Amino acid sequence: MAPRKNKQSDGPKTLSDTVYIAGAGEVVEQPITETIEKNYMPYAMSVIVSRAIPEIDGFKPSHRKLLYTMYLMGLLNGPRVKSANIVGRTMQLNPHGDAAIYDTLVRLSEGYEALLHPYVDSKGNFGKSYSRDMQCAASRYTEAKLSAICAELFKDIDKDTVDFVDNYDATMKEPTLLPVTFPSILVNANTGIAVGMASSISSFNLEEVCRTTIEFIKNKDHKIADTLLAPDFATGGQLIYDRQELERIYETGRGSVKIRAVYTFDKSANCIDITEIPPTTTVEAIIEKIIELIKQKKVTGINDVRDETGISGLKITIELKRGTDPDKLMQTLFRLTPLQDTFSCNFNVLIAGTPRVMGVPELLTEWIAFRTDCIRRRVFFSLSKAKDRLHLLKGLSKILLDIDKAIKIIRETKEEKDVVPNLMIGFGIDEKQAEYVAEIKLRHLNREYILNRLEDIENLERDIVKMQDILDDKSKVHAIIIEELEEVIKKYAKPRKTAIIHLTEEDFEEPEQEIEDYPVHLFFTKEGYFKKITPLSLRMSGEHKLKEGDSICQSLLSSNAKDLLFFTDKCQVYKCSVSDFEDTKASVLGDYVPAKLGMEEDEKAIYMVVTDDYSGYMLFCFENGRIAKVPLQSYQTKTNRKKLIGAYSDKFKLCDVLFIPQDTEILLSSTSGRILLIHTGMLSPKTTRNTIGVVVMTQRKSHRLKSVRVYTEGLLVNPHRYMPKSLPAAGKLPDSEEMGEQLEL
Repeated sequence: MAPRKNKQSDGPKTLSDTVYIAGAGEVVEQPITETIEKNYMPYAMSVIVSRAIPEIDGFKPSHRKLLYTMYLMGLLNGPRVKSANIVGRTMQLNPHGDAAIYDTLVRLSEGYEALLHPYVDSKGNFGKSYSRDMQCAASRYTEAKLSAICAELFKDIDKDTVDFVDNYDATMKEPTLLPVTFPSILVNANTGIAVGMASSISSFNLEEVCRTTIEFIKNKDHKIADTLLAPDFATGGQLIYDRQELERIYETGRGSVKIRAVYTFDKSANCIDITEIPPTTTVEAIIEKIIELIKQKKVTGINDVRDETGISGLKITIELKRGTDPDKLMQTLFRLTPLQDTFSCNFNVLIAGTPRVMGVPELLTEWIAFRTDCIRRRVFFSLSKAKDRLHLLKGLSKILLDIDKAIKIIRETKEEKDVVPNLMIGFGIDEKQAEYVAEIKLRHLNREYILNRLEDIENLERDIVKMQDILDDKSKVHAIIIEELEEVIKKYAKPRKTAIIHLTEEDFEEPEQEIEDYPVHLFFTKEGYFKKITPLSLRMSGEHKLKEGDSICQSLLSSNAKDLLFFTDKCQVYKCSVSDFEDTKASVLGDYVPAKLGMEEDEKAIYMVVTDDYSGYMLFCFENGRIAKVPLQSYQTKTNRKKLIGAYSDKFKLCDVLFIPQDTEILLSSTSGRILLIHTGMLSPKTTRNTIGVVVMTQRKSHRLKSVRVYTEGLLVNPHRYMPKSLPAAGKLPDSEEMGEQLEL
């Protein structure tokens, strides 16, 4: 049924008790791009600017509204009040629901332990940042006030240091930024996810940040890493120091740092106590991962793991089996669990409403500019007040020279409204000065008061000169910033919570795992599928299941504890263990190696090597007749890296890859029909993995090396005929005797 159309009108029309609205029921076609632009883009910008990304003062709008409300409530110096009271009052500035406001209050609190310098002095159960199960109590049960350090957030806020705007219903004013006296943007961790972008700012030690800022003000070329040692987290832990990575973070604002847990070994109880963990995880996540590893038999030597967190703080206890080495076990847990984790840095900050990813020097430059503006506005505010005061006192000084005359004028004035005009005429002063004089109490018309006011004039004149000098000289403003930073250090500096540790390459070496060893059959297909099948399962299986057009190119009997190397078509090699793959059956496709090992897009595995001692050689045979002989030991690393680049040369197109346990004879064939039989002992091994090798079989124009394989006895009727006296050699065409044997190359 077609919709009923009505003429356009200012509102709904009523006809026979039915309401008709103009345009209702009509389908309007609108391009999706236009819909997104009109509706989604404003939302995205609102999230970026008004919610998720912090500004140069170190706060998001929700933080700022909450703290400013608490400041207005007198909670900087007053007693704690119920959190519910604070939440209710904050809704005058932040009308997004009490739950969101209370969550913000909890995250800023001392009890939650998420910030190095909490802004909220809390009492009651506020939960813990390191536990997802320890939730905070309801707002009606907890109490809060502002911490002492908040005095630095609101210092001189009533002296026009920052701009104020109307709240959402224009019933009160709120600051756009807080005039912080130290770079709080770097002192407390701040993370947020917006639409299409995110921010993740690690926390740093207050004293280190202030010292770095002082040095940066004095010298713009100051090396940040010399004074800003490394991030410092409220949860403690140990930061693995990497100067190069830290300098990259300081320069670009992006990068990551590794933090690991702190543990002690109780020999009498034969257990490990973990007391500090990385800030990116929780107690529950760690325990769940350890239990999972125990079930998968990837970690042995643990009897029990439990959470013993209590009033004394965080504690995870791991009971060990007799004979377990605690240090080796922890090295394994560092590698396999969140006990060692990475904090990713993304210093994305709103500057004048625009999100920018900045390094520390640029961030400090912006903060110094912001703080300079705050101080100049404060000084200008005080200067204006001083000038107004001086103006009034100068008018008073004229009166004080002849008080009797002033009294006479006032006494002889018939009406009160004429007192001020008569004083203006009698002494040549303006209206403000005359009003000030007229309001002076009779008791103040004495010698002492007169002398004090004259002295005030001199002091004000000196102060005005000083303040004007500050406004005219940027270096004096910087001196004030430095003085305030020194005062902040003196009042609020704390020792580092996150220890800095230096690890050598040996420390990164993965500890040997106790892997169950048993015989297995390994199969690798041309399409890159891998199967590990036990002998019993293989005997009971039927034919192999393969993708259409796929075939098995390598199969061998090995053991579960050996290493696997997969060479790819992008000159890379991926290392793993046979035990990393689950036992399977012939009736399944198996594991797709590129996906299992996280290879690059369009990268394919082309050859598999199994080893435990890395003896033998790799032969990389190229179509132009070159062969590179590389010891397999060249692919063994102390750190057991999972991926090595430059596994072989990319200068020429690859023909074949072979692994030989020791030197042997190999048979080469060319598209020209020639064949060549050589002993690999004639080839010198090269320790450089991406060596181009040596020319073995010369190729005529338009011909190329077709295949290379290990020679087996009986493959050729007359093998000596195809053995060269020296290399390179062109090879020989097979004779009729060989062709009669139907030699397939």
